[in-house]
Amino acid sequence: AAFWLLRLFDMALATYAAAAVNFAVAGGAWLVARGTPAGEKRAALSGQRAAASGQRSARRWPVYVAIGLSGATALGGEVVWTRQFGMLLGATVYAFALILATFLIGMGAGSAAGAGLGKRMNPRWALGWSQMLLVLGIAWTSWQIADSLPYWPINPFLTSSPYFTFQIDWARCLWALLPAAVLWGASFPLALAAAAEEGEDPGRIVGGVYAANTLGAIAGALVVSLWLVPAIGTLDCQRLLVVLAAASGLLLIVPELARRRTAARVGWTLAGVAAAVLLTVKMDPIPGELVAYGRKMASMLGESRLVTMVEGRNSSIAVTQWNDGAMEIDVNGHVEATTEPFDMKLQRMVGEIPALLNPDPKSVLGIGFGAGVSAGTFTRYPTIRRITICEIEPVIPPTATKYFARADYDVLHNPRTRMVYDDARHYLLTTKRKFDVIASDPLDIFVKGTAAIYSKQYFEAVRAHLNPGGMFSLYVPLYESDVATVQSELATFFAVFPHGSVWGNTVNGQGYDLVLLGQAGPLRINVDRIQARLMQPDYAPVLASLQEVGVNSAVDLLSTFADSAGDLAAWTRGAPLNLDSDLRLQYMGGWGIDSSDEELIWQQMLQYRQPPYNIFSGSPQALEALNQEFAAQGQ
Repeated sequence: AAFWLLRLFDMALATYAAAAVNFAVAGGAWLVARGTPAGEKRAALSGQRAAASGQRSARRWPVYVAIGLSGATALGGEVVWTRQFGMLLGATVYAFALILATFLIGMGAGSAAGAGLGKRMNPRWALGWSQMLLVLGIAWTSWQIADSLPYWPINPFLTSSPYFTFQIDWARCLWALLPAAVLWGASFPLALAAAAEEGEDPGRIVGGVYAANTLGAIAGALVVSLWLVPAIGTLDCQRLLVVLAAASGLLLIVPELARRRTAARVGWTLAGVAAAVLLTVKMDPIPGELVAYGRKMASMLGESRLVTMVEGRNSSIAVTQWNDGAMEIDVNGHVEATTEPFDMKLQRMVGEIPALLNPDPKSVLGIGFGAGVSAGTFTRYPTIRRITICEIEPVIPPTATKYFARADYDVLHNPRTRMVYDDARHYLLTTKRKFDVIASDPLDIFVKGTAAIYSKQYFEAVRAHLNPGGMFSLYVPLYESDVATVQSELATFFAVFPHGSVWGNTVNGQGYDLVLLGQAGPLRINVDRIQARLMQPDYAPVLASLQEVGVNSAVDLLSTFADSAGDLAAWTRGAPLNLDSDLRLQYMGGWGIDSSDEELIWQQMLQYRQPPYNIFSGSPQALEALNQEFAAQGQ
């Protein structure tokens, strides 16, 4: 689904394919059933058999508890490891697909092995020891993710081919996750064998065991993701999983040993279990550098110093300081913002361009807090009365403010600021407020889930929440992306904002990232008017903010204009739109994650640039200065 159907086609085709597979399985089952003789009909249970049924239920409850705990640890472990491992693999949709595939392969293989073991040995004994071995299996995966795999000498940028990248990613998944997955897979058929007794309806046995396992899995997934990770962290979550696995194993092993009257074995078993559990206390937390640099960690070691690492409900956050003194904040293994000059300029551009081009902005919505720099830009404007910032992860704003308050003008504590901790889509679809400026500075498009705030339907929701004359700015990276991905991003944006424009942030004159600007009508900019605003006394903080990133005049800022939607119509023609119904962009972005085509993309876009005579106006001197800047970029 991830690597083929959803990447190359759409959600509808993938759904039809899944339905077709289900029909094929059903048809095969019916064909097999036609050749299978029906069992004899069982008479109603007599009172004696009913009593025996009650005795069986009393003997069966430890199996139900054990398989329920097995389900809880399996889904709890998958939640924790998907979050941790996703950082190492790049946090794309493909990382999730590889992790899930590995789990399912292990569970399938384990189920086949468990079905054979259940016929050859005491199934309760085997089920108990499968849970005990999970203590070591969970510890193995934890050790691999925290202490081994991040330090493998792998440089993901040695190749731009996703085939090689995903091969090594899958190899790492199998190495780290397969042992525990096999043991969880073996647990289910062993539980069936342990619960089964002759003469019973197998449907009731399977239904009971499956229900216990499923309820445990649901509880494990919800409790770990919504409560335990933000409350105690991923390390202690794994320690808790170890304790639960050991408890479920002991629940079955100790009665078996006691029934055999081997007290010494009980003691030795308990001592061995205690030693194994105590060994897991030595499990280490994931390195903060993994949260900071993700799949690039091995090649980035020694370039910076970890300042802090925090785990939130949705994301893990790291703050690092580079050897040149620049601060960086990272989310789930990917850079969110830095104080490097080129990044500071981009973050200011996201706020400054729409705020300056809007003649009288009063209300602002910022999507994503990051380091707070883009949102902090609006605190410099005298006319802005309300700054609403929508951020999905509650630990980001206070963590960022602690280290970036000077760069973001302490926007979190500004009296005009109102924080909304919510998903940006949900907020825009439920709020009745409208804004003069909406500035979006999200994670890069290849990060799983980010494509939802680059979709046509999301842009339509943004447009519906703009006041008349309102403007929308959107960050788009060129690095770690490819031509097809950027074309799709721009085509989707221009489908909703046909008068939109592209503004470039270059590094040493080469393409790096973009700001897209959208508004309802044609864009009209008077250069002299913008310069006059900057020279007003109450706009002195705005000018100072721009000067901090090397922008000293209106011409300097406006010269970052690159293309209009009309200019790029031919370049984006035929590019697939990113729709809510398929979110193709996250599959395209994840496929091009190892690309280094930022300058290629930038130069292709510049080839389509036309003189913006119908956009800029002003005095001859101002227009001549602006044209000189454009000409210099063209060289």
